[in-house]
Amino acid sequence: MDNHWYVGVDIGGTTIKMAIINTYGEMITKWEIPTNVEDKGKHITTDICKAIFMKMDELNEPKSKLAGIGVGAPGFINMETGFIYKAVNIGWTDFPLKDRLEVETGLPVVVDNDANLAALGEMWRGAGDGAKNLLAVTLGTGVGGGLIANGNILHGVNGMAGEIGHITSLATGGAPCNCGKTGCLETIASATGIARIATEMVNENTDSELSAILIRKGKLTAKDVFDCANNEDNIALQVIDEVCFHLGLAIANLANAINPEKIVIGGGVSKAGDILLRHLNKHFNLYALPRVAEGAEITIATLGNDAGVIGAVWLIKQKINK
Repeated sequence: MDNHWYVGVDIGGTTIKMAIINTYGEMITKWEIPTNVEDKGKHITTDICKAIFMKMDELNEPKSKLAGIGVGAPGFINMETGFIYKAVNIGWTDFPLKDRLEVETGLPVVVDNDANLAALGEMWRGAGDGAKNLLAVTLGTGVGGGLIANGNILHGVNGMAGEIGHITSLATGGAPCNCGKTGCLETIASATGIARIATEMVNENTDSELSAILIRKGKLTAKDVFDCANNEDNIALQVIDEVCFHLGLAIANLANAINPEKIVIGGGVSKAGDILLRHLNKHFNLYALPRVAEGAEITIATLGNDAGVIGAVWLIKQKINK
């Protein structure tokens, strides 16, 4: 299979990211197509199939060069069957994603959760640097995650392992979460959570650069908070410290359980870089066992939007080469 290519697919609510990648993890080409959510997303597999074969024609390569397809999808997935129980943003309920794609493309397909695949991508070709025990945390509009132990993604009994965003950070009095609980880590450490906490703090203390931004724009973003923190704004620094207390505590507790070598922070919020790492390391080191903290390095993800498609290829490669 050394000279074969693989397809990585990352299905999002608005776009589907796609890439053709060789057996060494080098990207041959990448592109995007819009996600057609009409008719409960039933056209998506056909769109993916057409896009792959059109790309191979463009590259003047035979379809036989492709060995398999790895797919990342949101929602609750049966890992064995590639069956999507529910993906709200796309409209899928009980959707046989793996079977449909295999029938339409004639290629073997493997399906996993998009956050898990981002973790595998970072392990293989990104900030994980080949670490076989790794914790990946994605801080975006939500908080996602993936747990890798001995080079394998942990799924748990019904595919729910790694739901880091739904660790309870505030047992009482927390903000409501999309999952139906309150006080989840996602309500605090996501981009939306950071903006919410900043708005609450500014309303109590108007002596801040953030206050002027709120008056001017009518709302705050996580980026505003980090920009102001870099300017030594006191309220912005307090927001980041509050967020990193909860995030550091959750990650330390997970690290105490799985003893990772690398903790990779990705997603839009990770673009804050050093200021995020500084506050996060402080709280992580307070709550992680000293020997666990010694073994772990917290680092910023390097693959960006490519992590999912690269991880998808890692997964299909492993399945085919077993």
